[in-house]
Amino acid sequence: MDKKELNEARTNPEFLDYLEDTRIKSMAEKNISAMYETLDSMLVLDLDEDKINKLYEEILKTSFENVETIVNGNKKLTLEGDDLLYVRAFYEHAIEKWSYDNFDGAKELVFVLANIIEDTILEEALNVLIIVLSQKKELDAFYDAQVDFENESEEEKYGYFIINFNFDKKLYINEHSELLAKEYANLKHLLDS
Repeated sequence: MDKKELNEARTNPEFLDYLEDTRIKSMAEKNISAMYETLDSMLVLDLDEDKINKLYEEILKTSFENVETIVNGNKKLTLEGDDLLYVRAFYEHAIEKWSYDNFDGAKELVFVLANIIEDTILEEALNVLIIVLSQKKELDAFYDAQVDFENESEEEKYGYFIINFNFDKKLYINEHSELLAKEYANLKHLLDS
């Protein structure tokens, strides 16, 4: 969308009413797909921050409830359908914590996610993040120095996640295998609850 289209959408009362109705209905129905679609539109249009925050809180609440149900059923999350959006919510919450230098909170979420997903590429990337978080590297510094922006995945499902780095992931994990094993041992209690 260009500036003119954004301004038209931002000032179109019918569209804004539709967006607000969808926001309210999606939260009431706990429809993760509709909630994220609405959230993304509201963010692009830079709409009411309080409504955005309330919607994001509902996304997190819905995601955590559904993930708990899935995991309690001894299943893992895939990167398909609603599962992808639950994984996205967990991941975004971890990144948010990291952005506030809450390394332990972010590391706990990333660890849980690494253990409840069924996707080798994302799991490997999450293990890299566990190592980085255990070293208390600030998000911006890590992002600027070690994320590979040139190498984007062709698979849309990875678009929400940092999976490409300026180093070989397998080698990095291997070089830090003792640290990763220690973190897994320290955090395994999170999977028992």
